Amino acid sequence: MAGMNRLCALLLLTALYALGKPLEIYFIDVEGGQSTLLVSPSGQSLLIDAGYPGFGGRDAERIKTAAKAAGVVRIDYLLVTHYHEDHAGGVPNLLQVLKVSNILDYGPSVDAGGKYPGDYAEAVKKIEAGDGHKQGTHKTVAAGDKIPIKGLDVTVVTAAGKHIDRAGIPNPYCSGIEPRPEGVGEETGENPQAVGVVVELGKFRFGDFSDITWNKELALLCPDNKAGKLDLYLATHHGGESSNAIYGLTPRVTIINNGPNKGGDPAGWKILRASPGLEEIWQLHFALAGSSETNANDVFIANPADDLGEYIKVTAEPTGAFTVVNHRNKFTRAYPAK
Repeated sequence: MAGMNRLCALLLLTALYALGKPLEIYFIDVEGGQSTLLVSPSGQSLLIDAGYPGFGGRDAERIKTAAKAAGVVRIDYLLVTHYHEDHAGGVPNLLQVLKVSNILDYGPSVDAGGKYPGDYAEAVKKIEAGDGHKQGTHKTVAAGDKIPIKGLDVTVVTAAGKHIDRAGIPNPYCSGIEPRPEGVGEETGENPQAVGVVVELGKFRFGDFSDITWNKELALLCPDNKAGKLDLYLATHHGGESSNAIYGLTPRVTIINNGPNKGGDPAGWKILRASPGLEEIWQLHFALAGSSETNANDVFIANPADDLGEYIKVTAEPTGAFTVVNHRNKFTRAYPAK
């Protein structure tokens, strides 16, 4: 009985300790692709995408660096939003430097004849085989699913071309925005299939909709915003074109995971900057397509020069308060709870 009491006390202390810990989010520089590492108060990790293949394993090494800073030695869940090489291409390289317990995706690729791309399929087999001690899992996710990260509420809001079916908040910014015909301004293929998530810790809410396209964005946000309002928003499509419908998200901070020559488009930047209630835009790179007028101030840019590999870190509390740090210059901005 005494042993059981000690165990219960230890579990209670562990739970209380976890409650006092924040959510950490690392926006990793993969030169205009995506790789975002989330570490929950429980210590579980969710990595969203793995950047590009090749470049001597550059992106995998940058993920490993961020994971080490976060105290992560194994990725509990790897979510691959879609199969473009800037998101999924780095998965084989990642497995050379970090173990992955579970891998999630939207299902077979629409661009690969209903099959998984070859290198990705081999990586999935490697994860499923495990490391000799524990087998991994591979699962598909659908809109409305939950990703079971302890200490967080992670909801899939888009996947396989569909969006979550739930009541939303009326979005007053949808007026006059029309869907686009496929092939006439609206992409086909991988991007419309992309997995998007909303991550919640108490009152704090973060949204990452990957590369969903104009029509998929409208389906999620109009006439009602089914994603809900956000504190932190990862700009869709690396800061590319978005509709005014995103104004209904009302984020306090937007992160752009662009490269020097990819994403961060001037027109997209202006849309993001005009979002109601926005306090700041932070960028992974200075976007060479624009000027000082369509880029954030230098202190908010992790990589004002090419190929530095610096990341942006967000630390969020259940109260809704959060802090953003530019790892390059240690510039820090706190956003108190509202």
